[in-house]
Amino acid sequence: VRLLESGGGSVQAGDSLRLSCETSGYHFSIYCMAWFRHAPGKEREAVATISIDGTTTYADSAEDRFTISRDMSRTTLYLQLDSLTPEDSAKYYCARKFAAGGPCAPRQEIFGFWGQGTQVTVSS
Repeated sequence: VRLLESGGGSVQAGDSLRLSCETSGYHFSIYCMAWFRHAPGKEREAVATISIDGTTTYADSAEDRFTISRDMSRTTLYLQLDSLTPEDSAKYYCARKFAAGGPCAPRQEIFGFWGQGTQVTVSS
């Protein structure tokens, strides 16, 4: 299983970024996927999840500003980040659930494969 994030960077408040997670080594279409983020001094938190049928969940802080999506043909996961604020600064990770099937919930313990992360820094 390989997960490779890209698209992070340093931006100004109000700007947008699109994160990508290229995947390989497994059947992308049958697994729940998610984006998490980890900021210094804070716990890692789930930002968004997407199930195999396209159902999505978002953290309260991400609702209406972030959009998770997946391209089955490219086996790539995306996270569109809009209206960024300094509080969104963190390292963002994509993750694959341990097992195919079952609930696609924003709980870290059910995700067993992680990328190396991509840094997002938002200045005011």
